[in-house]
This record gives sequence, structure tokens and C-alpha cells, in this order.
Amino acid sequence: METTRIVQVDAFTDEPLSGNPAGVVPDADGLSDDQMQSIAAEMAVSETAFLRSSDDPEADRRVSYFTPTQEVDLCGHATIGSFAHLHDEGLEPGTTALETNVGVLEIEVGEDGTVWMTQDEPRIREVDVGYDRVADALGVSQAALEGASDDIPLAVSSTGLPFLIVPITYLSDLGDADPDMNAVEELADSVDATGIYLFTFDALGRDSTLHGRMFAPGAGVPEDPVTGTASGAVAAYLDRFGAFDDDFPEELRLEQGHYVDRPGLVRVRLENGVRVGGRGVTALDGTIAVPDDEEDEILEA
Repeated sequence: METTRIVQVDAFTDEPLSGNPAGVVPDADGLSDDQMQSIAAEMAVSETAFLRSSDDPEADRRVSYFTPTQEVDLCGHATIGSFAHLHDEGLEPGTTALETNVGVLEIEVGEDGTVWMTQDEPRIREVDVGYDRVADALGVSQAALEGASDDIPLAVSSTGLPFLIVPITYLSDLGDADPDMNAVEELADSVDATGIYLFTFDALGRDSTLHGRMFAPGAGVPEDPVTGTASGAVAAYLDRFGAFDDDFPEELRLEQGHYVDRPGLVRVRLENGVRVGGRGVTALDGTIAVPDDEEDEILEA
């Protein structure tokens, strides 16, 4: 039976078994969409990245991202994880071009192994959904939502994937969230969003900008530990609505994952576009069996 190498890289951390785990298939040339979907389902992490050759003359390689249930156009943590792994395998620091479903994106690998991903041009729109509906879906206090939203409204923001951005007052409110996943999926679908990013400025770390949680059950991810695409989206949202007045930070530091025991940190810079950065560490390295293209069966790791 044909096999292929697969690794699990924990992204947005330098500690194994924390941050956000991503599957990475370093050489996916020749794999069909059905085979990639089967491998992603077997890995059972929020996303698996499949690195392939690119036909685009402006790109060095191509990537496809699959959740356990579907293909998605972009994934921040799987990109960070992929290039952290490539760096470990000998990729020199510098800039490379990655072809994705949303276009060719610039990836920079620093001398210290930090991976920076330039995301898509921000698209932000306010949405008319009631705080009562949002509160019911997320299992939080309506007053805690309204109290955090005097100057920053509910809005859908995208730097590659759209998220409904929802501010909430305190860290305790964020931690007490008890989402109804069916209602979250329906709410996200109603505003054409991949998921909901709930955040507070009441963060744990002194140097942290905010603490967030992201729910995307419609994409097969009930709660994502640490989300690169949503981090870029919330940074663009905060800039658009003047959350820091005229003193926007040079770098935002976003905490996430603590409520699912996978703490991680995302760095975001709004310089020459939205740039999301983080580290990654390989936690698992092995091979996986690849089914014949016409077969639909459980894989053996």
C-alpha cells in the first residue's frame, strides 16, 4: 500500500502539545482531493496542510487546506506550522511565495524560526444581528456584549476567511461562554462567516493585547485552539474601527487556546498589509497509508 510522510506541528507555540496542532503533508504531489480529505479526516485536527508543486510562476509551492470535513481556502496556523517544519528541515530564512486558493501570499521565515504570513487585503462590513441572538448562540450575557461594543460594533472581517467579530467585556465572561454549536453555525451562516471570534481586551499577560476564542462548527471545528486567519481579521477590524484611537500598536499579541488547554500566542503586525506571525514545533512525525483514489475507507496511521 502506498504511504506518505505526515507530521503534526503545534503552531503559535514553541512548546510541544500546546498551541494549535496542524497536520502537514510535506509532499502531496499526486494526491487527489478525495485522498487529501480522507487523510485530514484521519488526522482529526482542525486543519491539515498539503504542500505541492505550483504551476504559478510567481509561487514557490502550492498548499491546500482540509478540515476533517471539507476544504477551506486559507488556514493561518497550518501555514505557520508548515513553514516551521520546512525550516526545521533546512529551509533557509527569507521570503517565499505560497499559492493558496485566495491567491499567492508572501511567507517570511525569520532567523529565529518565527514564520510571518502576509494575509489577504482586509474586507470588513458591519452586520445587523441582535445582541440577544449572539448572546444566546454563544451562551454569554447580553449585557457583557453590549458593554464592550460602544465604539466597536459587531462586524464580519476577513483577511482571507470571514469571521464574525464579537467583543465582550471581561475575561470571566469569555471563559464562561457555553456556545450552542447549532446556533453558532446558523448565526455564522446568516452573515456569510466561517466562524465567530469572541474576544476581550481583559487579557492574561501584561504584554498581551487581547484574549480570544473562535468557534466554527460549520467548518468542522467546534472550537479552534489558536486561529491565525481570525487573528489577522480581528487586527484589521480593530484598525478599521479605531479601537486604539491614533496609537495603534506596532505589534498586537493575541492570546488564545487556554480554555481548551492548548495555550498559544499570535503576533500580528499591520505593516505593508496584515502580517500574522508565530513559532511552531513538530510533535509527531510518521507515515500514513493512502487509499486508492476510488476507495472511501478508514486510513491506517
